[in-house]
Amino acid sequence: MKNKDGISRQIWVFFCSVKLTVYILVLLAVTSIIGTVVLQNGSPQQYVNLYGEGIYNLIQVFDLDDMYHAWWFLLLLLVLCINITVCSVERLSLLWKTIFPGRVRFNVNRYLKSKSSQTIDTTSSVKPLLEPCESWLAKQAGPVIRQTDGQTTYLYAEKGRWTRLGVFVVHASVLLLLAGALIGAVFGFKANVRIDEGTQTGRVFESKTREPITLDFIIRCNEFDVSFYENGAPEEFRSNLTIIEGGQESLTTDIRVNHPLRYKGINIFQSSYGTAAPDTVTMQMVDNQSGAEILRDIRIGETIDLPDGAGQFTLQGFLPHFEFREHDLGETFFGLVTLAGETGFQIGMPIQFPTFDKMRKGRFTFVVTDFEKRYYTGLQVTKDPGVWYVYAGFILMILGCWVTFFMSHQSFLLTLSPRETGGTRVVLSGKSSRNSRSMTLKLKQMATRLENQLNKGE
Repeated sequence: MKNKDGISRQIWVFFCSVKLTVYILVLLAVTSIIGTVVLQNGSPQQYVNLYGEGIYNLIQVFDLDDMYHAWWFLLLLLVLCINITVCSVERLSLLWKTIFPGRVRFNVNRYLKSKSSQTIDTTSSVKPLLEPCESWLAKQAGPVIRQTDGQTTYLYAEKGRWTRLGVFVVHASVLLLLAGALIGAVFGFKANVRIDEGTQTGRVFESKTREPITLDFIIRCNEFDVSFYENGAPEEFRSNLTIIEGGQESLTTDIRVNHPLRYKGINIFQSSYGTAAPDTVTMQMVDNQSGAEILRDIRIGETIDLPDGAGQFTLQGFLPHFEFREHDLGETFFGLVTLAGETGFQIGMPIQFPTFDKMRKGRFTFVVTDFEKRYYTGLQVTKDPGVWYVYAGFILMILGCWVTFFMSHQSFLLTLSPRETGGTRVVLSGKSSRNSRSMTLKLKQMATRLENQLNKGE
């Protein structure tokens, strides 16, 4: 390609370099290995525990904790896309006239020197053989070009010239795959959300940044079920979800692990579950001075008075897992105790350890004795608008590889010349853009069929 602009020409030459392709592919391979080895989308504490503070800072600088969305990784993909496009245009511009010639020409000498040529001697003269030979060759390869040189006649035909485009189809498929990856990385997201049974939400939270993302619809968890093996391990968990769009229920379905819901480009996966905070719990308050025991139903966030004006108690919340001195105490309620004239302090009430608050040795001991157990469903919500480009890329790659490796441009030349002893010598020659050994076998098979046909006509 000629370009009068020197800078433009240099940029063009830079991007049409095959060396550049090799360097980028090597870089992508190496960085992909790093992305496989280094934990992706983990918490800061996980990285510090695994690699230490110094390496964690290095991981943050280069975005190695989310490497496949890092700007430098996406830039490598973009450069590779440009490189493949420029290389394809450069090569296609050179091959265009070869693939789509205005007039088909052939060099007789290229075929006459072929060692794989097949010879057929007949007793018939040249003229009556021309029509049957031309008809036969047209059926084998396509339109025939006839050329005469003295007493010798050449019949030429070819097929599959377009198969030289196969490599460009492969290039296009790679571009689609890369474009799909880039579109998915830039415009897609991977988020999580927790929905209690009977509640709904239209917002999810990006997995890494925890930034809220507003969906075009609302997800409602109608019901959650979990079944367990005898050893207590979960066997299967299922969420019954309803999609509400524009105030109307659009879809209600169950999702399970490996059976996600796909709705308008959004994928909803079942990822986790846990115990949700109940609305109301039954509490026992024991006055350690008088020995009096009081049972009360109390809602989370509600404040009640302690006996004899001793103060107040507020039930603050619930955690499915409570870490205490590096031990998981499981489901735990929290409350704020404010004794008269004193500053309030927080207490924990693990369900598995009813006497836990008694160890505090205060005037009052608080125990949650009963509550209605509810579950929440943990969902992973993803969007990848580039996935259809990826699918199209895979289909195009299969087609391109088939054309490139299993099809070829083939041309044939039939030479008919009179023999000195009488009759005609027919020579069949052929060329193939790929796999010349198979062309030799094909010429033998074609020559056999042609000889049989000519013998029938004699």
